Amino acid sequence: MGSLFPLTLIILAWASSTLMRSNAQGVKSSRLLDLLVRDYTFKSLDKHFRTGTLHSVHLPTNLSGIRVDTIRFRCGSLRRYGAQVKEFHLGTGVTVHPCVERVILIRQNLGYNWSSIYYSNYNLSGHQLVSPVVGLLAYNAGKDGNFSNPFEIGIFAREKPIKIDFTNTTNFTNAEGIMPLCASFEGDGKMTLANSASPHVCLATRHGHFGLVIESAPEEQYRKRESQWKIAVGSTIGAALGAFLLCLLVVAMFVRVKKKSRMEEMERRAYEEEALQVSMVGHVRAPTASVTRTTPTIEHEYLPPYH
Repeated sequence: MGSLFPLTLIILAWASSTLMRSNAQGVKSSRLLDLLVRDYTFKSLDKHFRTGTLHSVHLPTNLSGIRVDTIRFRCGSLRRYGAQVKEFHLGTGVTVHPCVERVILIRQNLGYNWSSIYYSNYNLSGHQLVSPVVGLLAYNAGKDGNFSNPFEIGIFAREKPIKIDFTNTTNFTNAEGIMPLCASFEGDGKMTLANSASPHVCLATRHGHFGLVIESAPEEQYRKRESQWKIAVGSTIGAALGAFLLCLLVVAMFVRVKKKSRMEEMERRAYEEEALQVSMVGHVRAPTASVTRTTPTIEHEYLPPYH
């Protein structure tokens, strides 16, 4: 029995890892993705995990494109001094609830590919993401390095809001004078929009997922512009083709009239030449009448009888 126990643990660990990988391959829910990231993060922690030091989390290849960092704080220290976790700047006075002693913060950067999940989980109609979705979630740290039972807790910044700086995250520029909006993705499937505090900087009062969005032109407007473009091109081609055909028609009519005129002239000349032939007398053309012969007749002369 003693020799079977380690083997059982190995089998259970392998089954858990296989299940997590299979779940990751078919992830279509942002909530499920958070749970997978949480599980991989806590599996990477050990007893040498130092408080106050940011650690990068290595995810499997089926979650490539997602960057995860984690850090542990004492709840009191976080409230007194605040913290900076990559794009997230937590000011003094931030509270974590419920928190007994320590809290683990997990920062996510989903990249552009995995951020597309939010199009199917939230109503983004009329808007499009111009930055990756980033997230900051908090979990209980347990005591004495015990990370076996993590559960999510809340971060609240009532005195000073949390700053989220997308400057080094997004490729969007304000070349056209468009100021992106700050999108906050709530856990209940709702998205709220707010003006940015400054270019590429958003403010939040609690944990969650955030991104920059801009208004996209309605699909009908794109279709209208496309149809207008097609009509303009079609009209131009039609006008050019019509002008070409009209030119061909004019040329054909001119050739036909010219040919008819020549035929009439030839018929007139043939008729005149038939009525009055033209002969060359020396070097001069002169009309001549056609020669006609008188039909010979037998002359009947009366001769008296000879006596």
